Amino acid sequence: MGASAVQHSSKNSNASVAARKPNGVAVKKAATRIDWEIPRKALHSSIGLVTLYLYTHHIPPRPVIIALSTFLAIAVPVDFLRLRSPAFERIFERYVGLFMRDSEKKSTNGVIWYLLGVIFVLSVYPVDVAVVSILILAFADTAASTIGRLWGSLTPPLPRNIPILGLPLAPRKSLAGFMAATVAGAMVVAGFWGWTVALGVAEPVWTWSEGLVEAKTGLLSGWVGLGVLSVVSGLVSGVAEALDLGSLDDNLTLPIISGGCIWGFVKLMVYFSS
Repeated sequence: MGASAVQHSSKNSNASVAARKPNGVAVKKAATRIDWEIPRKALHSSIGLVTLYLYTHHIPPRPVIIALSTFLAIAVPVDFLRLRSPAFERIFERYVGLFMRDSEKKSTNGVIWYLLGVIFVLSVYPVDVAVVSILILAFADTAASTIGRLWGSLTPPLPRNIPILGLPLAPRKSLAGFMAATVAGAMVVAGFWGWTVALGVAEPVWTWSEGLVEAKTGLLSGWVGLGVLSVVSGLVSGVAEALDLGSLDDNLTLPIISGGCIWGFVKLMVYFSS
């Protein structure tokens, strides 16, 4: 009896777990430890909080763009040196390696793509749309990664492409991650345009009383307008996060695509209202 208990305990502590094929044959499946990337996600999300702070304290985009561009001008040659000097790479990864994925250690650092994406949206989009784009990058991307790792195996993978549109989706993405990005994106838009937008000084594209400001007709104002804008933005966030665009990093594509689609939706509604 005691030997049997010891044997059972030994099996439970083994690094592999038993699984069964459909035909009932027992096989061994290696148990993998999930890397939650907590330092990376904390840094990722903190950019959203910094963005909100700058917006609510009336800091215009120009000095932020200059500061980020200066940092980018330093980060690019540093990353270039890291990829070509093993000695410098060891020093670099000793201090900031915890913020990097293994796949980034032999390729361009994700921070560079992050900076390029943020600089682009701040330079091109209206201020409130740019802020929303950065918040989607900070929170929707983090939500998709976290929920996808936690429950992604319990939900089916996404299809290879979006029906009708034919846009390719990453095969590694799960329905759980997509839903998390969609909900997070909708919450970002509802929270920002519903409450935070009034704390800034820039003329927003949407307000509670006027709806789509450019339409000058009260189009999509109040709860209905905020709900429509949130749902559309949430779906855009989920799709943009799940897209497979080859070698393009989602730190670059997510804010640009989500912000561009949201702004495009606003412009489209304004056009039809006129």
